[in-house]
Amino acid sequence: MEPLLGWQFEDSLFAPSRERGLGGGAGPPCGAKHCEPRWFRSEADGGEGAGGLTASKFRADWAYRQQEFEKALCEYSNCLLLLPPSNIAMRRDVQEGQARCLSRLGRHKEALDIAEKMRNNATNTDHLTMVLNLQFAIYQGLENAEKKITCLQQLICLHPFNPWYWKLLAEAYVSLLQGLPPSVIPEVNLNQSEEVSVSDSSFKTSTGREINLQPHRSDGQKEGPWSSLATETKRENAVTCRSSQAVKEFLCTSEEPESMNEGKCTASESWEQNMSKKVGIKACASFIRARLLLQLTQLQQSSFALENNIKGQKEIDDKVAQLGFNESSLLLMTKVMGQDLIPEKLKEEFQGEVKCIGPSALSSLVTASATEFEIKWFSNLQDDLCCFDP
Repeated sequence: MEPLLGWQFEDSLFAPSRERGLGGGAGPPCGAKHCEPRWFRSEADGGEGAGGLTASKFRADWAYRQQEFEKALCEYSNCLLLLPPSNIAMRRDVQEGQARCLSRLGRHKEALDIAEKMRNNATNTDHLTMVLNLQFAIYQGLENAEKKITCLQQLICLHPFNPWYWKLLAEAYVSLLQGLPPSVIPEVNLNQSEEVSVSDSSFKTSTGREINLQPHRSDGQKEGPWSSLATETKRENAVTCRSSQAVKEFLCTSEEPESMNEGKCTASESWEQNMSKKVGIKACASFIRARLLLQLTQLQQSSFALENNIKGQKEIDDKVAQLGFNESSLLLMTKVMGQDLIPEKLKEEFQGEVKCIGPSALSSLVTASATEFEIKWFSNLQDDLCCFDP
């Protein structure tokens, strides 16, 4: 009789049970190990075997979950010492745990050093995605909006159809706006007739699919486009000067080359107002891109995934309404940010193809600078909307 589909078993694996079945009685009875709740806490410390490593890793993960970051860091470090060099996958997980613990403990420099080493050793797109997410989390702890934007732009280069990266990017741009002094963020109250509404608007993708733009506006919402942002920045006057300077430096470096040739960035009020408009355009366009992607995937989702999708769209609608762009501007952003939304591309993206290539080739997949990214995605919008005046 031929073996089933190539599956073959060593007879020696069944020898003990056969002997017992024949009445030999040799050897102790074989039984499965019971995994009681928190079984890893009762394991003996140390040990180079697989069981000891697994227990050490589980204890570290549990301590991190309990927000005992010092204890988790110690467990991760002990586990890393026991790991053989050949266990690359587990080593990556443990190093990520170390970096996240260090970040939570305020040791951001050490966390970034670990992340950079992991990035240099990345060999496929999954590795690079994980490292970029790790770096983003560290910079989020540092409240560094500029670095967060850079990480998100690189993540989007790898995954241009991921709606959540676009949503995070939009929120990072908004945090840049909040870093500007309140005096340069225009406060304009629109009356009822000027309130933004795109409930009757729609556009079609390149395949002819119609996408609705129906923001869920709260009743009686009459705030001006920048008023909520200005209110929040006024609460942070103690750090306005420092954050404003960092924002200006970042905006200078990410400005288009032709604008840079005209002269160095100045701290004038008019320049900052112009920059706030440009950043507002980028934020709104990113929100719209995220909403379009969520709408395209909505029909394929159910359960908690669908709930998160609808919740995300509602949050985006509210934030887009706060930015206060008129209907024609929103439609233009929608058409520009949805030009490449083809269902076949989305299907390929969400299949999660992993590209296994060398570190040098991986670096070429992500944009080298914010300037290149923003020219690719926002240059057409800047030309038409940079003169926008609420």
